[in-house]
Amino acid sequence: MKSKTLSDSIAEPEMIFELAPVGLMVTHQRIIERCNRAMSDMFGYPVDQLVGRTTEMLYPSHEEFEHIGERWVAGMRQNAHYRDQRIMRHAKGHMFWCAVSGRSFTPDAPFASVVWVFDDISDTRPVNAPLTAREREIAARVITGLTSKQIAKDLNVSHRTVEAHRLRLMRKLDVNSTGELIARILGMPPSP
Repeated sequence: MKSKTLSDSIAEPEMIFELAPVGLMVTHQRIIERCNRAMSDMFGYPVDQLVGRTTEMLYPSHEEFEHIGERWVAGMRQNAHYRDQRIMRHAKGHMFWCAVSGRSFTPDAPFASVVWVFDDISDTRPVNAPLTAREREIAARVITGLTSKQIAKDLNVSHRTVEAHRLRLMRKLDVNSTGELIARILGMPPSP
């Protein structure tokens, strides 16, 4: 008699969703409709504590939830998908870097129905110091090579504000140049 396998009891698409090695999530108007085990493990919440809740619970702050949402909508309307790397919050409160990709089923109404992929990249990019919400936003843009003026335009703040936050980031991470700052944010060891 043949033993029953996992694939015999779960339809293949369902098995792929549940056992994917990256976090998968489907949202409707930023409310989690379903997610897989990897997503649950990554953020430290049981699946039943994620489903039916707003994705805001995964962000370090309400401000970041709002700002990233605004950027996401703008990007989605242009490209029908969105991708970035950002700092997210674990259920226990610690911060970690994620690579995030999303695709809306309805680009004209981007939040209506979205499939998300989350990949925890904290092994290669540890969060080395406690950062403010604005420092996290600036750090996420610094690693993409944006200048302070470009970051200021993106965040709708003054160039001087970005420079002040960048300087605080450099002090917190004990670096002396933008290159060293990028290396430290990316989790690279300091150069000798």
